[in-house]
Amino acid sequence: MATDAATNGTAGLAEPVQPVPSNMSTPDIGYPHGHFGHLTDHQQSQLIAFKELLTERGLYKPGPPASHDDPLLLRYLRARRWVPADAVTQFADTEAWRAANHIDVLYNTIDLTAYDAARRLYPQWTGRRDRRGIPLYVFEVRHLDSKAVGEYEKQGREGGTFSHAKTDGNTPNGLLRLFALYENLTLFAMPLCTQLQDRDPANVPITMSTNIVDISGVSLRQFWNLKGHMQAASQLATAHYPETLDRIFIIGAPVFFSTVWGWIKRWFDPITVSKIFILSEAEVKPTLEAFIDPRNIPKKYGGELDFGFGMDPVNDPSWEGVLEWANGYTAFPNGPMVWRPTADGKKLECIGIGSENGKKRDVPICSLLRTWPASENDAAPAKANEAAEAGAEAEEEEEEEEKTAELTDGVQGLSVSVDEKEKVAAQGTAAAAPSSTVS
Repeated sequence: MATDAATNGTAGLAEPVQPVPSNMSTPDIGYPHGHFGHLTDHQQSQLIAFKELLTERGLYKPGPPASHDDPLLLRYLRARRWVPADAVTQFADTEAWRAANHIDVLYNTIDLTAYDAARRLYPQWTGRRDRRGIPLYVFEVRHLDSKAVGEYEKQGREGGTFSHAKTDGNTPNGLLRLFALYENLTLFAMPLCTQLQDRDPANVPITMSTNIVDISGVSLRQFWNLKGHMQAASQLATAHYPETLDRIFIIGAPVFFSTVWGWIKRWFDPITVSKIFILSEAEVKPTLEAFIDPRNIPKKYGGELDFGFGMDPVNDPSWEGVLEWANGYTAFPNGPMVWRPTADGKKLECIGIGSENGKKRDVPICSLLRTWPASENDAAPAKANEAAEAGAEAEEEEEEEEKTAELTDGVQGLSVSVDEKEKVAAQGTAAAAPSSTVS
């Protein structure tokens, strides 16, 4: 197994390397088993039972369209080893966490500069995919040093979420910005990769990511200083974005990493730990090539892709003729993006969202033919986008109402005589004037 090679470093590197199997919650069965369209009879019955339990709890509406699509629900079932009751508990916890922290509003209204500051510290999509069409991310941990994290967290304390979202006060603002990146994974990268048909099997919606984690140049002190931050981020991601990781390749491990790994692996559940592979220097190139086409592997790791950490996604030649760019765009820009169906439902349109200089961004970037879902019954993500937009608008309206209420209370709180009413009215008009400039 690949785990033996990764652990012992004794793989026969001179011989052809076999494709690395996907790791699944069902250990002896690889991808795409357990995913949409590739369920056993037992898994299908568990999915039905899961939906029934969610419906009883008021957490799911069958539609059409359904409130949540099957690929998303299957993530929770795989994470909980196909036990519907356990999956309901995790799903309910996530829905409560999302509502308490206005995650939809966060992603739709986050400031582009703040979003990019978070993006530059955490895993980044290369714009490319592995051999099964799953998006490939790269994370260079050395950039996440104590100074960078300290400044990032300070910005969170001073600037809040940099969006219209309000929080429950339990999740640090800096970590909430990190989860705007997870939203980008599930609302932008995964849907795009799902629509692309140059993969096998092409009928399976993409709900996972492949990750190269580069820990070269990271000292034991840096690992220790990052311990609290990384632990909190990892545990929240595991709890609220289950089964979004298929494989993690750790590269550049220092000699002391076995000590660090002893406490890092405690942050994850056993399923996630089973997906992490620590590669020796000699194993990096052959293992990655077994899993990823060389043209999609960054040059730094023995491939052909000109990608450096911090860059925006690099256009894939396979997009040519598939994506129809709009408004002068020829590549995906910085910032949050979502996919929305066109009016006739035949295409999906990529929309740049968030806010820039205090103004909401809503700009078409490109479009492509819609290949999945085959019917509107499975179109829950589009409904989720609409709900997020409505939530963002509601937040803006609520802020305006609060400002108006404050001005009204200020006027009503004055103790004045009848003869002074005209004076008060004039003061109220003057006080209201600046409010129109507040974003």
